[in-house]
Amino acid sequence: KMTQQMRDLQLAQARKPPGPSSPNAAKRLYRNLSGKFRVNYTSFDEGSLVGRGEKEKLRKSYLFQSNAALFEAVELQDLDRVQEMLKHYSPEELDLNTPNSEGLLPLDIAIMTNNAPIARALLQAGAKESPHFVSLESRSLHLSTLVREAEQRVNELMAQVVNEAPNADCSEKEKQLKAWEWRFRLYKRMKAGFEHARVPDAPSSVHLSVASSSSLQVTFWEPLSVNSAVVTKYKVEWSCSPTFSPLLGEAVIDKLKDLHFTIEGLVSGTAYHIRVSAYNMKGWGPPQVSMPPFAIPSNWREYDGRAPRRRGQAEALDHLLGQVKTVHQHCICHEPCRNQPQSRKHSVSKSLKHLFHPGSKFLKTLKRGLYLTAIFYKDDNILVTHEDQIPVVEIDDTYSCLLMQDFLWLTKVSCMWDEVLWLRQCVTVSQSSCSCILQTRFKMLLAISQMQGLLGIQDLGQVFFEPIKDKQGNILIVTLKEVKTNQTFESVRWVPICKLQTSRKSVTSPEEPTALDTLLISLQDKLAYHQRSSHALSPGLYLGYLKLCSAVDQIRVLVPEQLPNILCHVKIRSNPNISREEWEWLQKMASVEEPVPTEPETDRSQNPLFQELQVAIKELMTLVNIPLQEAKDFRLYSQEVLDFGDQVSFLLLLPPSDDVCTAPGQNNPYTPRSGFLTLPLQIFELGEER
Repeated sequence: KMTQQMRDLQLAQARKPPGPSSPNAAKRLYRNLSGKFRVNYTSFDEGSLVGRGEKEKLRKSYLFQSNAALFEAVELQDLDRVQEMLKHYSPEELDLNTPNSEGLLPLDIAIMTNNAPIARALLQAGAKESPHFVSLESRSLHLSTLVREAEQRVNELMAQVVNEAPNADCSEKEKQLKAWEWRFRLYKRMKAGFEHARVPDAPSSVHLSVASSSSLQVTFWEPLSVNSAVVTKYKVEWSCSPTFSPLLGEAVIDKLKDLHFTIEGLVSGTAYHIRVSAYNMKGWGPPQVSMPPFAIPSNWREYDGRAPRRRGQAEALDHLLGQVKTVHQHCICHEPCRNQPQSRKHSVSKSLKHLFHPGSKFLKTLKRGLYLTAIFYKDDNILVTHEDQIPVVEIDDTYSCLLMQDFLWLTKVSCMWDEVLWLRQCVTVSQSSCSCILQTRFKMLLAISQMQGLLGIQDLGQVFFEPIKDKQGNILIVTLKEVKTNQTFESVRWVPICKLQTSRKSVTSPEEPTALDTLLISLQDKLAYHQRSSHALSPGLYLGYLKLCSAVDQIRVLVPEQLPNILCHVKIRSNPNISREEWEWLQKMASVEEPVPTEPETDRSQNPLFQELQVAIKELMTLVNIPLQEAKDFRLYSQEVLDFGDQVSFLLLLPPSDDVCTAPGQNNPYTPRSGFLTLPLQIFELGEER
């Protein structure tokens, strides 16, 4: 008979559908379902169901079958099938943590048969051990009961098969006998696995790092021993005493996808000792003390009490913009430009009439001037006009001013597309000698408004980092925006990019392509640049390389093609925080003008940051094609750590002072390998802000 504990368990499980009538029936069910795991229950023809009640019955029946098939796959030690089910079904759909009629969970069976691969797969999916095994004695008693009852059932069926004459009932009993013999062997194997198991060894390694001024991060690795049962959870303990008496706190980690834990709510400046122990079905193993043995929650800013650079900046800028708008509300610049000379007034009036005239439309060809084009794309499709042309509007047909200044000004306007109308009202045409610049910028705002009106879209996206020029005197400024949802527009439509590129016929010779031809030829590269510009770094501390080069009208910065909104970089570690102690070490190294660490030194081998920097510098020098011996003259920027939010921070590696910025005409002795760009500094700053 079942123990009283299992009687109570069976009553608690009465609401769950009964299992297969025999182990053999479960096997048949498992085989029947093996080819159907990719079919969700919602794929049934719901039109054939009478009502919601029948749909729910079908859903529950299907989920129960999946649950039974998972148990059978674990019992048969079919790792591939277990992984397939865990991939295509959620833990809730598989009923992963509800015991079966024997009081067992899939994870119980896996760990007691010592099937480590299946046990780890189940743990990754969130599987738990049965809560009914409150002690070693209760687990041992339950396994003994299962073995005894299975043996009793085998003996009963064997007696019936021997004593009864051959008939249909006898044949069915023989099948049941074979199934129960198999289950008897399974329970015996589980019982033997439990009896021979021992508590786990200590975690093989425990690493402690400072996560912030009030938290520590603990990272640990599973025990090296393969002779004990599978570890199912870990315990992290912390104390101010190296003897761990008294304990200040502990946490049990049973989600084993990532073996790390952050202890929060600690006191800054206080030393905390950490240890971690592992657990399996035999109990808790010995603890492993962290390395280093203690850590003090802190942040590099505590070194000199420095406030975050960007604290309150966004709010201050919003307040300033509000003040400017208030001042300009009743400004004369909102009135028609009545005080302008007649020629200027006529020019602006002509532009305004062109903007609001019913016949205002996109251009088909370029006729020597400055133009704006907007690229909207979704997957492999692009927005074009009804004439299958990329949307283009004219900015100025007599453009003669310095382009880079106006172009960089337009990139800043791209940060506030919704304010273009207000900006247009505020940019008045001056009568001074500098009016050419204001005229051009006013025309830029007019062109932006025209593009927004024709497309019916305010946000034109991100300005590409350089305009396209051709030998015919055309200059094309390109904006790029990815459309995430299925939208329809009145004056444009979606077409495949490949179709547009194929159908485009150049009106000039191949040797002298127009700016539009160049745009179509390089369109894929520009879309790739735009997508990469929006990628974010994973959390961590990075080492960045700052290299500039100057020209007559701009300074450019070296960036990787794969992530053009970030400096050339390598990852130092996953923890973005620099502790006060680490920052003090960096300050000391900078104060004595020591070279950056490229070679190991025995007296610093215990400094984790020193070792991490050595590895990172070697990797970074290889990346940018600079001989490692040259790095001895490089410096770490010691004024601050560059924080990008709470999860990403940078240390900067600088060349010698004379080489930080390459002057015009100066040869750079070390040319980076392919895969790098030089962006205008203002464009890079805008990309980093995005």
